[in-house]
Amino acid sequence: MKPTDISDPEFFHRVVDCQYACPAHTPVPHYIRLIAQQRYSDAYMVNWESNVFPGVLGRTCDRPCEPACRRGRVDEESVAICRLKRVAADNKGDVKSLMPPIPEKKNGKRIALIGGGPASLTVARDLMPLGYSIDLYDEQIAGGGMMRSQIPSFRLPASVLNEEVNFITDMGVVTHYQHYVSSMKEMLEKDYDAIFVGTGAPRGKDLNLPGREEAAANIQIGIEFLASVAFEHTASIGEKVLVIGGGNTAMDCCRTARRLGGKDVKIVVRSPFEDMKASPWEKDDAMAEDIPFYNNHVPKAYLVENGKLVGMQFEKVEAVYDENGKRSLLPTGEPLVTFECDDVLMAVGQENSFPWIERDLGIEFDQWDMPTLDKTTFQSTLPKVFFGGDAAFGPENVITAVAQGHQAAVSIDLFCKGEDVKQRLAPGTNLVSQKMGIHEWSYDSPVSHDVRYAVPHAEKDKALKDRLLEVELGFDLPTGYKEAERCLNCDVQTVFTEAKCIECDACMDICPTDCITFVMNNDDESALRQSLLQPATHLEQPLYVSDTVKTGRVMVKDEDVCLHCGLCAERCPTAAWDMQKFFYSVTKAGCKPSTEQA
Repeated sequence: MKPTDISDPEFFHRVVDCQYACPAHTPVPHYIRLIAQQRYSDAYMVNWESNVFPGVLGRTCDRPCEPACRRGRVDEESVAICRLKRVAADNKGDVKSLMPPIPEKKNGKRIALIGGGPASLTVARDLMPLGYSIDLYDEQIAGGGMMRSQIPSFRLPASVLNEEVNFITDMGVVTHYQHYVSSMKEMLEKDYDAIFVGTGAPRGKDLNLPGREEAAANIQIGIEFLASVAFEHTASIGEKVLVIGGGNTAMDCCRTARRLGGKDVKIVVRSPFEDMKASPWEKDDAMAEDIPFYNNHVPKAYLVENGKLVGMQFEKVEAVYDENGKRSLLPTGEPLVTFECDDVLMAVGQENSFPWIERDLGIEFDQWDMPTLDKTTFQSTLPKVFFGGDAAFGPENVITAVAQGHQAAVSIDLFCKGEDVKQRLAPGTNLVSQKMGIHEWSYDSPVSHDVRYAVPHAEKDKALKDRLLEVELGFDLPTGYKEAERCLNCDVQTVFTEAKCIECDACMDICPTDCITFVMNNDDESALRQSLLQPATHLEQPLYVSDTVKTGRVMVKDEDVCLHCGLCAERCPTAAWDMQKFFYSVTKAGCKPSTEQA
């Protein structure tokens, strides 16, 4: 194999598994070290630069970073990355002075944002410092989009959301709240230089089963129910409630129903428990509030007596998987199951709805009635109109909407400058030695077994009586510090210099995971992977292959199992190994690639 080009920013980026898994590529180990140093405002700003809503995401993120966390390969559980983000948000100081200044003199370009959710707000956050004039339109009473209407207050207090939305709108965004945009044609006639559509996936799916029409008064679509509660249009529900669906919206619906008077609330879902789309912690929180799950039940009919909903019937099924892992749900042949209920909350998915976009404007839609977009630029077939968030490629999550907002802002800036929107600047990176002495590093390098710390919760009885009471209380500072110390600093890379190596094999001897091997090279990567001290079986993680050393061998390191402990660098008598901190930052609109100095 050819020597690894470690100057390629994507090589070490893939090694920082948590950051690589994050759609916005937040530099996770960097801000966790800042938390351990009690630099909470700095940690907050590292997050804010990348994911825009640290306080919101520190409570509600889907956490794609955590399954990727290297700590999960040492202990049973990953670092509590999401909840450490909240530690920074809850303990920051006044950060407004740290935010980018807004030019008094504008650049003459006007942008419209349709929808006030995370994608649109991210576009505003990136473009306002560049001198753009921005109008934001949203039908709700305040910004936030689905973060306001679909995430219950017991998970996300309004004060946290308001603060982070206002950080952006206070930059000078002209807000048009309680304004439903009913015509794209009318928006185009306002002569904006570009329009961004971030309207989310506003329509919940329904199940048109026998009895649906007769039972309509007691059947609500999940996201509409959550919005109605959030805006205080709904304050109660029946005692017996069925929630149909197995995603995070279903978890929010059942927990909300408990707080509005539901005493017998059930989750009923088609799939097996382990296949449910809801995040594991969301399921845990629902079960902790005494909500039972009935899996492998397919809805068949609504039961109506005297014009009123009294229950639902379900067919029991079992999951059967073929050799490719594709699942089929096959009836067990058992009698139909009946559950009594007063109300049904339908949480079986969401879809986009664009009735307000006329079809003769040049914006093409595909067979699923989704806009035809460039997946890199988020530009539609009408060049001045861009999409992002759930409105672009369907329902995802807040952090994905943020990542798409950043990229759409890059495109809008280039478009308004008359430049090629497909031009994407390289990320800002650097690689700096952490050596402070022969056996001393500027970061905590020891690896110890340390069980993940549990986040405290409010008392259940109190929480179920008050839908505004936040259930998760967050880490206190001492526990936050201890959890931060569990981070393995995966952004501090082992960098090898062939010319200094005397091939004593000391690094191989001391490596606790046998991730280093000196071996004869092989053009066949699969053969090379099998020839290592510990065969490198995780093909998604690249090998670090050196140039030839004096005996003709090469150093091969399996990046998948390296713990970044630095023992190889400490043990090496010639300093052929060095521990170097790698920083990777996605370049934002109007910026040129730069390196991090903190």
